[in-house]
Amino acid sequence: MSISHVTNSAEKELVIRQCENNGEIWVLVLNNPPVNVLTEIVFQKLDGDLEAFERDSKSKILILTGAGERAFSAGVAIDEIIKTESVEKLVLLAKRGQQFCDRLEKMDKPVIAAINALCLGGGNEVALACHFRLASENAKFGQPEINMGFIPGFGGTQRLSRLVGISRARKMILTGETIDAKEAFRIGLVDMILPKDKFLNDVFAFANRIAGKGQVSIRVAQRALREGHSKSLKEGTALELECFKETCETEDMKEGLKAFVEKRKPNFRDK
Repeated sequence: MSISHVTNSAEKELVIRQCENNGEIWVLVLNNPPVNVLTEIVFQKLDGDLEAFERDSKSKILILTGAGERAFSAGVAIDEIIKTESVEKLVLLAKRGQQFCDRLEKMDKPVIAAINALCLGGGNEVALACHFRLASENAKFGQPEINMGFIPGFGGTQRLSRLVGISRARKMILTGETIDAKEAFRIGLVDMILPKDKFLNDVFAFANRIAGKGQVSIRVAQRALREGHSKSLKEGTALELECFKETCETEDMKEGLKAFVEKRKPNFRDK
């Protein structure tokens, strides 16, 4: 089943969950019109869906996208920030966003941000925490917080600089300017640019490529990448050796090698 374009539903369901490919691929659609803003209730719903996704034995990969044609997510609604009564509550809101982004980043099962339109502020920070960022050709990105007198609070100053380099991150954050999909791809903010007219179908095709791999090796590779990123090269290669040994002990490796010799597609059993 292909993923059709998702529009904002008339009945307010803040996060729409879809399961595709016999439950192997999950899709979570932010549905808080008009620009899919992030609120505490949205985070609660997302947390519940992530919990279900992680526990489901059939699920292999998650796609996170936005409903409608205007935005993946424009972050936290400014009127919500304005009416927040104290600095302490604003800090708690930022901490909540950081906790959610940390959870996304640390997941063993891969997460794709399918960025269909505007991706601003906290929305961009959520995308940064995903393992892949696939952008529609009409997508736009930015951290506009500086224009209103504050800075990113969901981890943007840290993840953006690690992803695109500190100079490019500084330019985006200190100018508050919005960049288009081509520039985002050029600086390494997104991994792929896809045509608008078949965007979600192409995202689904990409997800299928990963879902077809052995999930033990996917999980172990995720661990090596995630934990090794903060280590020295010597420590990272030691971790890689440990992870490599783990995959060598699996039935999937034996099947993968046999399939390669026999020139056929492997039948991984995730063992």
